[in-house]
Amino acid sequence: MDFYSALYTKNHTTQKARGMSTQKPYKLLLLPGDGIGHEVMAEVKKLINWLESNSDLTFECQDDHIGGAAYDAYGHPFADQTLEKARKSDAIIMGAVGGPKWDDTPYDLRPEAGLLRLRKELGLFANLRPAIVFDALVDASSLKPDIVRGLDILIVRELTGGVYFGEPRGIEDLGDGKRRGFNTQTYTTDEITRIGAVAFDLARKRGNKVTSCEKANVMESGKLWREEITALHAKEFSDVTLEHMYADNCAMQLLRHPSQFDVIVTDNLFGDILSDEAAMLTGSLGMLPSASLGAPGVPGLYEPVHGSAPDIAGQGKANPLATLLSFSMALRYSLDEGEWADKIEQAAQSVLNSGTRTADIMAGGCTQITTSEMGDALIKELSNSLAKAA
Repeated sequence: MDFYSALYTKNHTTQKARGMSTQKPYKLLLLPGDGIGHEVMAEVKKLINWLESNSDLTFECQDDHIGGAAYDAYGHPFADQTLEKARKSDAIIMGAVGGPKWDDTPYDLRPEAGLLRLRKELGLFANLRPAIVFDALVDASSLKPDIVRGLDILIVRELTGGVYFGEPRGIEDLGDGKRRGFNTQTYTTDEITRIGAVAFDLARKRGNKVTSCEKANVMESGKLWREEITALHAKEFSDVTLEHMYADNCAMQLLRHPSQFDVIVTDNLFGDILSDEAAMLTGSLGMLPSASLGAPGVPGLYEPVHGSAPDIAGQGKANPLATLLSFSMALRYSLDEGEWADKIEQAAQSVLNSGTRTADIMAGGCTQITTSEMGDALIKELSNSLAKAA
């Protein structure tokens, strides 16, 4: 079993024959968060209910708060009791965090700090961010159709190290009304090689190519990153094509010639930036899921790439597909239910092909629908596929 399979295939104590009464339900922690998080999570709950009625899967779901909602309820953006629930779960499904309501909240209690704590406490070091252009949305991209058609990139971002967590950090008074803000970019051999191994293993299952991105020309941490990735490649993954690229050049190449990439592996800061850029190649942040994974036995965190979008919260305009596809990733990576993950992804493609769209991906000749109607449309496609297979 390779590193990727050992890390992400969950071996359940009960048999895989899901119809057996001895099968325990999958334990899910649902964290809607803020803004549109509650609306998109409602569609995940709808899909879970459908699966329980139309398959042999069963789920035990708990709801709790994260982000601004958790700060309002508990005085902290990710409370200790919620962390304990997370540790006992098989997977965690999240909506989104943040909003102007909490702009004046102390920095260490801001909504985003809750998400950072969740990732850090569970050791979720590998963030998988696919950037896939669905055929029906090729015209929605900001780039020409012939550049993005068929695009399928996977960005593997290191998630628990780097400048977001490095010490020392802070803001200090220099006197005379002047201040200095500072953060520390730091990586160790182990942090680099474990994320590198994930990227190489994933590439073996895809196009067999890894592009490693850093700034080795101006940063010692980048120089170490390049050296360690090179050594890992030579030792264990020489069958995979490896190229190195400076992060700023990668940002340019994503706009110039994105199809040259298969798997991109990079650090926390550059991964944050490059994955958002790659996401926009697809036409909408509302379409893209993500997974944050850790060591064997640790529950994965699955969340849409989009933010909390407080300007449209409660209006039924949010696109729930990214959250529904995040749940699909949970089925694949944490619950070992790849067949159902495939069915959900195929249903999403069928919905888009039918010309029904939420506002963010609306196009001429299509029919605009609400958040809830998009969830209903996906479930209808699933029902239709089951009927055809019967």
